[in-house]
Amino acid sequence: MAFSVFLIFVGAAVLATLALYARQAMLVAYILLGVFMGPWGFGLISDTGLVEDISNIGIMFLLYLLGLDLLPQQLWRMLGEALRVTLLSSVLFCLLGFAVGWFFGFSGWDALLIGIVFVFSSTIIGLKLLPTTTLHHRHTGQVIISILLLQDLIAITVLLLLQGYGKGGNLALDVGMQLLYLPVLLLICYLLERFVLIKLIGRFDQIHEYIFLLAIAWCLGIAEFSAFLGLSREIGAFIAGVTLASSPIALFITERLKPLRDFFLIMFFFTLGASFNMGVFMDVLIPAVALALAVLAIKPYIFKTLLVRAGESMEMSMEVGVRLGQLSEFSLLIAVLAVKSHFIAEQTSYLIEMATLLTFIVSPYLIVLRFPTPIAVTDRLRRD
Repeated sequence: MAFSVFLIFVGAAVLATLALYARQAMLVAYILLGVFMGPWGFGLISDTGLVEDISNIGIMFLLYLLGLDLLPQQLWRMLGEALRVTLLSSVLFCLLGFAVGWFFGFSGWDALLIGIVFVFSSTIIGLKLLPTTTLHHRHTGQVIISILLLQDLIAITVLLLLQGYGKGGNLALDVGMQLLYLPVLLLICYLLERFVLIKLIGRFDQIHEYIFLLAIAWCLGIAEFSAFLGLSREIGAFIAGVTLASSPIALFITERLKPLRDFFLIMFFFTLGASFNMGVFMDVLIPAVALALAVLAIKPYIFKTLLVRAGESMEMSMEVGVRLGQLSEFSLLIAVLAVKSHFIAEQTSYLIEMATLLTFIVSPYLIVLRFPTPIAVTDRLRRD
């Protein structure tokens, strides 16, 4: 295990350096590293099972931190500003993705899931390439974050449905039971947060090591309790973050946990690349390229049109569209869970994974060539 971790992080550092010079998002480097080192590449790491188990914690921390950013008052504001744009765009994207899948001969359920993953844009790319140094981009960032957070709520709902489907038996009953357990989990989290967690934080808030430990325990503890109720650990982690979002130390927790989240996410994206079966990928190459091109070409203009109709400027609307013009890490997570739940065929998952990777490679280029980012191609765009 120690040698595998050595290979992963040394290799990730080397490829991430090359990715930054090439104006790429670093997660692309992590996926490609998995392809090269995994059993379908050079076979340097042939058993990725343990790494995959560890990497799943990264997804929990990702959703935990997303929940911490979701303040109740912010959610209400988003419902007034971005809900219509997000829902209309989601319907259009789903129909377009379904059409691509259906055109290439995928079954109805598989085509439907292709349509669903078309909906989501990458939180990592959207936020990592967003400038934060000038007032000019503050409103653009607010619109992007609002849309991404609402998409995250849709993704959580999809994960909940897939979790119910994966149990087999009566789908309506299983989903209904999950919808029943969800408010139970929310209520218990609220009570624990109000009467236990906040009191502990208030008593020992000067001991940062303890707050860090408590934040991790809260995330993983609620995740396990969620699994005990029959929900997923990922949903439990998200709810743990939401219930803690109004805490005065939510920002402190977010900043302290980001390095830990990044550690596990490197594992997750590496494992994703290591699981790529290159022989199967050749079978889905053409539909994957078609899906990726549809995402890159159509998504920005749909966002632009809807935002202009909502009263935003043409220039800002186009920028938001380009910054959100890719598939998402949620697309990957949903595809993996859908295969495990036997909702789609494994070939469909490979199609989604390849299309997502292609958009991850091309979309950052389109962003850094045109708009201000931390890794922009000109000094002027870096200064904006």
